[in-house]
Amino acid sequence: MSTYKIEKQYFANVTPHQREAMLAAFEVDDKGDIVIPYEHKGYTVNDLQIDYRTDVKAISMFSGAGGLDIGAQLAGVKVLSSLDIFEDSVETIKRNPFFKDTLHEVGDITKLNGSHYKELLEKEKPEKLIIIGGPPCQPFSKAGYWVTNEKRNSSEDPRNLIVPYFKIIEDLQPDGFVLENVESIMHPSNKEAVDTIYENMSRLGYKCSVLKINAAEYGIPQKRKRVFFLASKKDINASLQQTHGSEKEILANSNLLPYERVIDWIGKFDAPEYCEEEKLAAEGKWEHELTCIPFGKNYIALTERENHPNPVFVAGKRYWLSLLKLHPFQPSWTIIASPGHWEGPFHWKNRRLNIRELAAIQTFPDDYVFYGSTYSQHKQIGNAVPPLLAKKVVEELCRWI
Repeated sequence: MSTYKIEKQYFANVTPHQREAMLAAFEVDDKGDIVIPYEHKGYTVNDLQIDYRTDVKAISMFSGAGGLDIGAQLAGVKVLSSLDIFEDSVETIKRNPFFKDTLHEVGDITKLNGSHYKELLEKEKPEKLIIIGGPPCQPFSKAGYWVTNEKRNSSEDPRNLIVPYFKIIEDLQPDGFVLENVESIMHPSNKEAVDTIYENMSRLGYKCSVLKINAAEYGIPQKRKRVFFLASKKDINASLQQTHGSEKEILANSNLLPYERVIDWIGKFDAPEYCEEEKLAAEGKWEHELTCIPFGKNYIALTERENHPNPVFVAGKRYWLSLLKLHPFQPSWTIIASPGHWEGPFHWKNRRLNIRELAAIQTFPDDYVFYGSTYSQHKQIGNAVPPLLAKKVVEELCRWI
């Protein structure tokens, strides 16, 4: 057990009323600083020896930083090949010994077909094959609702790579596959994309289960809502058993564990060796306002709705992530790939999160190496599936193939 301290200077500008409510959850020492006992929950993989399954192997598409790939291998499914169009992402996976036996490729899925994998599959001869991937989600994300491009949700959007994904599936005829995307792909405005998924599954003879998942309910220290289409050539009725919940949910179901505390995943990384190369200071127009927001709150804390004596903002007039600050005892909000200058989540010490903190919130291993600029690494992490969630998803798919 370790101890973490939050000096009072980091919440000195919060109003007395809000400060009193906030501090009720913490132990405070005689100096007025918050003291938190915590247990680091991280793990490592690059020295891990996996006893891989002999019956199932995987090919990864849109691999990014390897979130789904890590999860697959932790589930005992060897990843034969990973593919991404971005060189930094491919280099990230290559630099991790956990994938020393994986073929890493920079490539454009729209220019590939199943024959690309013929030699590899003839060599490996998998008894069963799964394909894992998450076609880029930008056309279907909530952020996209602010864009007025009429092609945003349609098959004409060049970022919509669902059809090329199914072309590879058609050519390789895997025993099953995973298609991951943002929660808002299920919004009525994205009906065309969802219809395309179902039509292709039916045409190719696949049965499907759709898992709508909030990662925090499965032991991930992050409220991250995603949709997983799990498909099999056999009948499938996939589901994941919720393991974590809110206090209210635990009262109704004593088998649930409390949501993960983000402090237990990132507390270790609030140290100079993880921050020295990062530009973490939140400087500029709303620098002071960020210091006035209590832990676990956003810009709405500085509005009339919250009875702030000197409101700065109007509730509902800004994006939810605006000035959003982590609470040590709660899961993080969603880590996004390319946040705006004043979009969080911010650290409770009124700074941006460093790369290791971002990675830990996504449950990347502590020893996982990322390649590229800080911006590139942040983008890779924000686009990823949390590896420990991916492990559960791949394990569930393997039950049905």
